[in-house]
Amino acid sequence: MDNAGYTALTRQSGLMREMQTVANNLANMSTSGYRREGLIFAEHVKRLEGENDSLSMATANVKNTSLMQGTLTQTAGTFDFAIEGAGFFLIETPAGERLTRAGSFTPSPEGELVTPEGYRLLDNGGSPVFVPPDAPSINLAADGTLSAGNTPLAQIGLYSPADPNQMRREDGVRFISDAGTIPVEGSAILQGFIESSNVDPVAEITRMIEVQRAYELGQGFMDKEDERIRSVMRTLGSS
Repeated sequence: MDNAGYTALTRQSGLMREMQTVANNLANMSTSGYRREGLIFAEHVKRLEGENDSLSMATANVKNTSLMQGTLTQTAGTFDFAIEGAGFFLIETPAGERLTRAGSFTPSPEGELVTPEGYRLLDNGGSPVFVPPDAPSINLAADGTLSAGNTPLAQIGLYSPADPNQMRREDGVRFISDAGTIPVEGSAILQGFIESSNVDPVAEITRMIEVQRAYELGQGFMDKEDERIRSVMRTLGSS
């Protein structure tokens, strides 16, 4: 395969991964706290020896997470929390601390606020948030202070990755920050709301059509290139 074929093949591979990413975004457009994901294409050029031309390869291995605010939907749930602004909730999982924007929590039998998977929500000091089973009305202030009646219980912490480029998606709504986390100030936490996915379905469908057309164009080029090579071989074989 010559340089043109390698270039087209790597481009097709990247477009296929992008199509899978777009499809995953569309599948999660109703998932609370989901962050849209995209791919970053990069070109790698290598100088070849002798009189050969340079070899160009396209890759699409770097994923980019959109931190754009999603729509806030009112649920009136006592332990439904939504972040207005930057930051993530910090939760404790068996594999370590994780970041999430999915704010639907429930009290565990021990009184700790947990995610639907049972992972504990952490406060601004890194400790589990505890709500007494017999606590009166639960209220949440915009700064994250959780109170039972007039008695403060904890202050829910908001965090962001120390280096956004080192944040990786572990699950649909959970992220790992390889560089650690730092506290976030200036954002508000709303009680009785859930943040929807920040996926724009119209934009994703439009992008899916663009990727499909680009893939078909690349496939057409590869088919013609294959036919050209076969034609040359037939000509040389008959001479």
